[in-house]
Amino acid sequence: STQSTGTIVSFHQMSNNPGLDDSGPELNHGYDYDLLVIGGGSGGLSCSKEAVKYIKKVGVLDFVMPSPQGTSWGLGGTCVNVGCIPKKLMHQASLLGKLIKDSTEYGWDVPTEPKHDWNKMVDAVQDYIHSLNFGYRVQLRDKTVQYINAYAKFIDPHTIIATDRKGTETKLSARRFVICTGGRPKYPEIPGAKEYCISSDDIFSLSKPPGKTLVVGASYVALECAGFLVGLGYDTTVMVRSILLRGFDQQMSEMIGEYMKNHGTKFIRPATPTEITKLDSGKLLVKYFREDDKLIHSEEYDTVLFAIGRDPETHKIGLETTGVKLASNGKILINNEQTSVPHIYAIGDVTQNPGGELTPVAIQAGRYLAKRLFGKQPNLYMDYTNVPTTVFTPLEYGACGLSEEQAIQKYGESNIEVYHSNFKPLEWTVSHGEDNACYAKLICLIPEREKVLGFHFLGPNAGEVTQGFALGIKLGATKLDFDSTIGIHPTVAEEITGMDKTKRSGESPLKTGC
Repeated sequence: STQSTGTIVSFHQMSNNPGLDDSGPELNHGYDYDLLVIGGGSGGLSCSKEAVKYIKKVGVLDFVMPSPQGTSWGLGGTCVNVGCIPKKLMHQASLLGKLIKDSTEYGWDVPTEPKHDWNKMVDAVQDYIHSLNFGYRVQLRDKTVQYINAYAKFIDPHTIIATDRKGTETKLSARRFVICTGGRPKYPEIPGAKEYCISSDDIFSLSKPPGKTLVVGASYVALECAGFLVGLGYDTTVMVRSILLRGFDQQMSEMIGEYMKNHGTKFIRPATPTEITKLDSGKLLVKYFREDDKLIHSEEYDTVLFAIGRDPETHKIGLETTGVKLASNGKILINNEQTSVPHIYAIGDVTQNPGGELTPVAIQAGRYLAKRLFGKQPNLYMDYTNVPTTVFTPLEYGACGLSEEQAIQKYGESNIEVYHSNFKPLEWTVSHGEDNACYAKLICLIPEREKVLGFHFLGPNAGEVTQGFALGIKLGATKLDFDSTIGIHPTVAEEITGMDKTKRSGESPLKTGC
């Protein structure tokens, strides 16, 4: 366990239980609010805006504790401020740099080596984020949801203390609560980590160029940040303890790592940092232990970014006064978004949900919960299976469904057929891009007419490609359904509709021609 808050039990104790009785007066209940939402991220905003269509008094409490380096932000949560939105914009900035270079092969005259202005990019990204922050406040006001910029802490199952930035405390009560406080980046317990290093909380508003950077971690956050930093021209190294992208398909993960390495990202692997010291020069001296030679090494960097995972924000919000039960990792146990306390619900990254720490998961869970509780749709439940996602590394990776490892473990290797293909986007040909760097595979269940269990795509615009095919996976499409779908030519997505090579056959998936 990483937390001491609340009661810690196993996840399965909650997940197999039927819903708890949350019946009671919906009006004239004597509380200040019909619903208080704790956390103003994507899930909390979605839930509150839906709930206020059906009930009168809804409030959203949101307060961002500064990062160890002092970074804070406005309403909207991780995705908007320090996650998906700035990450995708900086990823786009790095892709544009490559496109400028490639454009010379298409006849464009680019007279000098393109230069990137870090501060101009950061200012533009932050201006857009601030416009979103303002827009969310306006939306809440227009929908008569009360926005309370204060930190919430339970003092009993129906009451919180809200503390604003001036330290003023206000006691508030509610008939129901939804907890959607999300998580924050982890730091290792080593000297100098919190004192001198940054995380994803800080990188997107960094006031000066990062320079030579060490990214510690193998998460999608680590690889995405390292990818765009290299694309923007910074000397970047990724320090990996063991495997890349734990929980994702490992063949795809290693292909991402290989592509990044071939395009300028350095890797130190397997290794773990042991100490960070700030030198008189302002640089950071990183000492680290390498598993291969069992020795301590050291190197200087301008910036060290930790991306080793996230801790749920459950340990300071008074859950021990409510009876809400936690998993051993500190996340809130839920059964259809309901916690162990009938009138307290939770959604998003703070929960032990099987759909992953993804913004669209929190948004849909919040909206469905509000419709179910207040909108007279009692059978509208969130489906956490086959959730599509994309990792925005330099070569993007989209996935939906099971990894190859998960499929084999669940159904047995003899029941799994894997169709796969390498390919080269047409757009790469004139600019002399690599042959067969891109790759796709469908993981199929033989006894069920080759039902597609897993979709995996490594190539440009992977998010756009994966989003479309995710509907097929959700509806139980088979390999024959994919084969009978006519591809759009010439696109990278059409590769999915014509794969005829299987891993079992031993035939090469490498491809030539269109």
